[in-house]
Amino acid sequence: MVKNLEIQNKSKFALLIEYNGKNLVGWQKQDNRMSVQGSIENAAKAIFNDDFQIQGAGRTDAGVHAIGQVAHINLPFGHQLTSKHPFYLISAFNSLLRETNIRIISVKPVSSDFNARFSAIKRYYKYRILCRAAPPGLDKGKVWHFRKNLNIELMEQGVKYIIGQHDFTSFRTSKCQAKSPIRTLDDITFSRVNHEIIMNVKAKSFLHSQVRIIAGTIVKIGEGIWDPSHIKTILSSKDRTVAGPTAPAEGLYLEKIDYPKELLDDNWPIIYDANSKIDLKG
Repeated sequence: MVKNLEIQNKSKFALLIEYNGKNLVGWQKQDNRMSVQGSIENAAKAIFNDDFQIQGAGRTDAGVHAIGQVAHINLPFGHQLTSKHPFYLISAFNSLLRETNIRIISVKPVSSDFNARFSAIKRYYKYRILCRAAPPGLDKGKVWHFRKNLNIELMEQGVKYIIGQHDFTSFRTSKCQAKSPIRTLDDITFSRVNHEIIMNVKAKSFLHSQVRIIAGTIVKIGEGIWDPSHIKTILSSKDRTVAGPTAPAEGLYLEKIDYPKELLDDNWPIIYDANSKIDLKG
């Protein structure tokens, strides 16, 4: 196989990816440690006998899960796996990822203008909190186990103060590399399913650990330790130490990414077999 193929001899594909963050150092590859990016790049190299770079829509931290992570990768044009039904490409990747908690759910050919990170216009995260004395069994490692009941009404009142555009210095870690702490949160909602509280957060982009710090802070309000209006004080202080703790990574999920329809619509084909009807035009 020809090595170091030029970009014009490659086709760009968007990948829909899910993973369980346990035992992963996160999205970004690190030497001698298992990451999502590194695992998929290694699989691509094994399949096509070449080096590849894959870029994801969000750099999830160690232990964070994903239901709808999106990434793009340039693969050899005209190869038997890139020119046939996506079932074969998905199967090839997943066979090499079988010892990991990472799976390629769907693929789509996209134009050269598509960028998984920079083309994204909305990112959706959810955070799961299990409120009961008994620790999780089926969902061990997938929720934040909290041994107290939480008042959703108070939590809903509290997050109203952080919806919109704000300086979120108090809600990012010291490791955050973003040039500006200014972000716009579009919406935060809560729901309860049996003993579980789910926080859904929507925005174009987030600071490092922002959703987890929001979760750790809003739980203080749900407990009744802080008044909902205390969120205003936390924001105005621009001081990470006055906000709540960073909630555990295991409760956080990257749920969905939105893109301009002309670059990538959200109608990902669900692949059952090589006879699944899909649009191969991209």
